[in-house]
Amino acid sequence: MDIFSILTMIGGLALFLYGMEVLGDGLKKASGGKLEIILEKLTSNKLMAVLLGAGVTAVIQSSSATTVMVVGFVNSGIMKLSQAVGVILGANVGTTITAWFLSLTGVEGSSFFLQLMKPTSFSPILAIVGVILLMSGKKERHKDAATIMIGFAVLMFGMDTMSSAVKPLADIPEFTHILLMFSNPILGMLVGLVLTAIIQSSSASIGILQALCISGAVSYSTAIPIIMGQNVGTCVTALISSTGASKNAKRAALVHLYYNIIKTVAFMAIFYAIDAVVHFAFMDQAASALGVAVIHTAFNVAAVVLIFPISGVLEKLAYLTIPEGAEENEPSSPAKKEIQILDSRFLDTPRFALEQCRNAAIDMANFARDGLFLSMQLVDKFDAKSADRVIELEELVDHYEDELGSYLVKLSSKHLTEKDSQELSVLLHCIGDFERISDHAINIMESAREMNDKELSFSKKAQEELSIFTGAIKDILNTSILVFQEEDLKLAGMVEPMEEVVDYLNSEIKKRHIKRLRKGKCTIEMGFILSDITTNYERVSDHCSNIALCLLQLNEENFETHEYQDNLTSKDNMLFMAEVKRLREHYQLP
Repeated sequence: MDIFSILTMIGGLALFLYGMEVLGDGLKKASGGKLEIILEKLTSNKLMAVLLGAGVTAVIQSSSATTVMVVGFVNSGIMKLSQAVGVILGANVGTTITAWFLSLTGVEGSSFFLQLMKPTSFSPILAIVGVILLMSGKKERHKDAATIMIGFAVLMFGMDTMSSAVKPLADIPEFTHILLMFSNPILGMLVGLVLTAIIQSSSASIGILQALCISGAVSYSTAIPIIMGQNVGTCVTALISSTGASKNAKRAALVHLYYNIIKTVAFMAIFYAIDAVVHFAFMDQAASALGVAVIHTAFNVAAVVLIFPISGVLEKLAYLTIPEGAEENEPSSPAKKEIQILDSRFLDTPRFALEQCRNAAIDMANFARDGLFLSMQLVDKFDAKSADRVIELEELVDHYEDELGSYLVKLSSKHLTEKDSQELSVLLHCIGDFERISDHAINIMESAREMNDKELSFSKKAQEELSIFTGAIKDILNTSILVFQEEDLKLAGMVEPMEEVVDYLNSEIKKRHIKRLRKGKCTIEMGFILSDITTNYERVSDHCSNIALCLLQLNEENFETHEYQDNLTSKDNMLFMAEVKRLREHYQLP
């Protein structure tokens, strides 16, 4: 084997690893975060968790990615540790599907069907179709499909190149002697463990082993302990991911580690004990790529079947390693729990991370609404405790804006689809509007505090007018938050007429105050306070309008905000004018 053969082997390995990365990224993008959402919501039943873990891993072709996602779920409080155990068991089965695809490289036979099964036959077809789709496709799902095809073709081409390059190694005595060393169970397991830990992918390390098997130089006595070690080595990714995470997230990573150690040690102890007595004949035979896939799958399926009934032991071991601390016994506040859903581990799955951002933004909107409504109540009856709560809510909303803003900026650097980029931009705009609404709540609370401190009150007429105005603001804010939460375009179109009526109410109330002031029925000081309150009301409605317009902009191509507003508020728009008239009658001032 000369230097050029070595370079070919290295090139094949590089293409193989790159193809696996591209294929995995394409599958994750194609899933659009839906698989992760399913995992999040449907894992209450442990058997269902196992099946989902296997299914999701089989689709995204990475048990490491699934396990890291589970660590993120547990860290953010989305998933309990008991649920995570089932997903981790299933992920170890799901990852074996890759070995079956890779075993196609070893297919031999002269029939047309068998020849078609060989990667050298179908990979070029996948590659050219993928390239055509990538260059001509305009829709995002077409490009995702193209990425998957190209990734799979590169993966298989790399596997074939690597296999062809290592075939001559079977005739080199030094190489076969090295492989015989790995037939020692402990040494072979350590080699598989270290290799998988370095490349952080059991699927990739299994693929490398299958490529070596095609040379005919690897016996089952060498392959089996390496496969065992690869199962343990894949735990490194989850352990690294759990660094800096909560105690429960660290326990989830430990469950993954303990499960793989227990099943590997148990298998090796039983298998080699039996082998010492009966001497399995196949151990000295040359291992095939298909044989590796069969062993890998049978081992993991058998482990799940045997360990599933006693899977609670894994959870107990994790708790023994990381005991429950006093701080874990104290229930965390809902706000703190929700902010944890912005876990950095989710950034590798942008669609799901964006969904978590939406959930956090909805909570932020609700906190802003609670603060505003509470500040409105203080105008009628001031209470120091409630005023402090308004301040707390405003600080909480500020915290959400900082956390969400930073997280969204990180997310923007990831490879996002065009629609996801637009949604991210909308979220950034909307969280700014929610934060400003909470600022107006503080302003209204301060006006109420001033009235209380100076023992001032509005006239009965002013109170009636302000009560109607307050009702209008509550309605427009409730509608806007519902629009944001449900992404209801029809409802979004109702916000602008409401905002128009709020502008009218603000102007009309100020005019009426001036009339009362001239008649001596009100004071200038109360006029300033009333003006401050109504101005804040009017600005809240402006932010509500911004939220609705952002949603319309996301869902309509070539959407121009100013043009939309001009067309909507035009006197020629009979539907808009009719709705404004209806709302004016609904919020008629006495």
